[in-house]
Amino acid sequence: MQGVINATDVRKDFSKFVDDVVHVRPQFVKRNHDHWLALSAIHARALLDNLKFQAQYLEEEDGSITATIDGFDIVVNAADRDLARKALAEDLSEYANEYFNEFRLYYYSTNRQKHFPYILAVLIQDDLNGVISLISA
Repeated sequence: MQGVINATDVRKDFSKFVDDVVHVRPQFVKRNHDHWLALSAIHARALLDNLKFQAQYLEEEDGSITATIDGFDIVVNAADRDLARKALAEDLSEYANEYFNEFRLYYYSTNRQKHFPYILAVLIQDDLNGVISLISA
């Protein structure tokens, strides 16, 4: 990794470090053998901007819509497509919060590790409408 700074240098002038991360560029930091990345929410949004959830919709015999998200164990049923998409977004938000709160459990599960960037994409949204915008059909 190029441009890595030591944690000791970060500690010496933490305010400048934060200002640089937020206003200049992300920073790679090394402490002992650990490396980590600090980036602003704006940079994270740019990094995750192209991630979308692919939804599948099925019209049921009663006229309701059953919707799923490809690659995720999320299934909802609602009166129409718009309500189904909103319900998917609500379930995605709930799952993202659970994933983040139980990060070690979910991230280190081989079948859920690939969800991580999508979880961040959901968590970084300002509101439910932002999550809805991540769902394409």
